[in-house]
This record gives sequence, structure tokens and C-alpha cells, in this order.
Amino acid sequence: MNEGVNDTIRKFGYPQTLVREYAYWILLVRPAQPTLGSLVLAAKGEAMAFGDLLPGAYAELATITHEIEAALKTVIGYDRINYLMLMMVDPYVHFHVIPRYVGSRSGAGLTIEDAGWPKPPALGEAHSLSEAETSALVTHLQSGFPAMPAPTV
Repeated sequence: MNEGVNDTIRKFGYPQTLVREYAYWILLVRPAQPTLGSLVLAAKGEAMAFGDLLPGAYAELATITHEIEAALKTVIGYDRINYLMLMMVDPYVHFHVIPRYVGSRSGAGLTIEDAGWPKPPALGEAHSLSEAETSALVTHLQSGFPAMPAPTV
């Protein structure tokens, strides 16, 4: 762990916000939640353009998006999901993963309304997580993912 961690990953609260780590990507709870279960999927390394990622990073996205969508469907019960690549302030390759739904969703002691539905996400109306809320939400979301294989020695 910690290999390939860049400034964008750190800005989004790594390692406290870590939900799951993959070979080429790190999945984090988004510290500002426009909808419950909002995530940041950040590429490891120094790529600042989507086209600069290693071939394995693209291949791994198929597995990751399947796991994200299955976990968020189970844990949050979204209606739609938005993947936003907004690399204006944070330059390293990353997506904001925003589950979308009518009304509100509750979990991990939080209830958050999708204030933008059915239009683009209302990113400016996001709930900023406290440390305790972050920890609870990380654990809540991790429960929707398949168990990670044990490391080989």
C-alpha cells in the first residue's frame, strides 16, 4: 500500500477515506457527499491525462466499475450513477463517482438528499463529512464489496 499515491489521492483524504485499493486505482469516500455513497476513483501514479494511463489501468476499470456499481446498488440503492472526470483543480487522473436517486438515502448514520435530481449533481450542496462520519461511511460502503483475496506470501 502507499505505492503510486499522488497529491490528488492525498487531497481526498487517503488513507482515512480508503474503501478499496486495486493494482492501478484507489477508491476513496468523497469527503464532500453530494449524494450518499459518493466516491473518488483515482489512478495511482503521475498520469495527468486519461490517455497517459498504462494499458492495465484501462483493463482493470472493467472489474472496478462492476464492483462499484454492485456495491453501491446493494448499500445505497441508487437509480443512476454518474462518473465525472473533473480534473481542473486536482490534476491527476480521477473520477468522481456519484450515485443518483430520487429523494434521499440513509446509511452509516447519515441521510443525504440528491438535491440535483434529475439534473447534474449539485456538487455545491454536498455534505462535508466529519472524521467519525467518514469512518462510518467507509465501513458501510466496504460491506458491499466482495472480500479481498488474502495476500500471497
